[in-house]
Amino acid sequence: MPATGVPTTQAPIHSGFGPTTTARQVLEDIDLTDKVAIVTGGYTGIGLETTRALAEARATVIVPARTPDKARQALSNIPRVKQGNLDLLDPASIDAFANEFLATRRPLHILINNAGIMATPLTRDARGYESQFSANHLGHFQLTVRLWPALCKAQRARVVSLSSRAHQLAGIDFSDPNFQHRAYDRWQAYGQSKTANVLFAVELDRRGKASGIRAFAVHPGAILTDLGRHMTDEELRSYGISLDSRRAIPAGKSVAEGGDFKTVEQGAATSVWCATSPQLAGMGGVYCQDVDVAPILQDGSTSNFGVRPYAIDPEAATRLWTLSEELTGVGSNA
Repeated sequence: MPATGVPTTQAPIHSGFGPTTTARQVLEDIDLTDKVAIVTGGYTGIGLETTRALAEARATVIVPARTPDKARQALSNIPRVKQGNLDLLDPASIDAFANEFLATRRPLHILINNAGIMATPLTRDARGYESQFSANHLGHFQLTVRLWPALCKAQRARVVSLSSRAHQLAGIDFSDPNFQHRAYDRWQAYGQSKTANVLFAVELDRRGKASGIRAFAVHPGAILTDLGRHMTDEELRSYGISLDSRRAIPAGKSVAEGGDFKTVEQGAATSVWCATSPQLAGMGGVYCQDVDVAPILQDGSTSNFGVRPYAIDPEAATRLWTLSEELTGVGSNA
């Protein structure tokens, strides 16, 4: 039985897909002609594969980028892709991007909050907010709220927030989310930001479903991307990864071989499924993994598959939304 207060829909639906499913396989029978998508961080890692898969399914994909030259090079051969400018640590940049999109008066059918940073040394944005909480959660919160009119205009929009199994490392410290009074731990900070991604989806879905907006949180799986650039050699070895001077190389087995690591094509699959699949019609506010809705982890479980009850607790989700409004100064009609 689910814990008191958590969504009863948080249970596998037996989608027929699995950990080796790719984004292209998810979209095999789906035509996204006339659909508009925004993918933050959609020019590197699994974000780039997400962009490619949606564009190949004939969606128009807008990729806001903090490093325009890098994005331009990565996206140059993908059709139906447009590029924008966005820095998730800069509130003015977020507003400028959102206003530019709203000025087009187009509906926004898909918003994939994919960008993120992981296990960084202690840094703060200009407001003094811890950078992982700021970039991974607050920046995407502000972006989503600013784009609310376009999401409503789509009538059946979906918002997908990339979380991680690292949400199991920490809940939200509502008394000190920005590590102003407690010792900084980069993994606790990362875990907190990933829990925030899940709680955000829970509350966003509650507020948005009357307007046709449904929200999902996703764990994409373990994928070797530039996201892990702040990990130490010891941390990498603990995950079965060895490094040379040029690239990360999995020392262990791939998912297809019964191991832990996914390809970027497999890593993008759950995001794309949540953004497009008719199997999820009428659903939302759930945490998904391996192209299915994940189970709720029971107390004491050491499994990497599933979601902790505190990450889908509706009271905590509402509390986080209120805190996020206070920290960003961004209110909403949601």
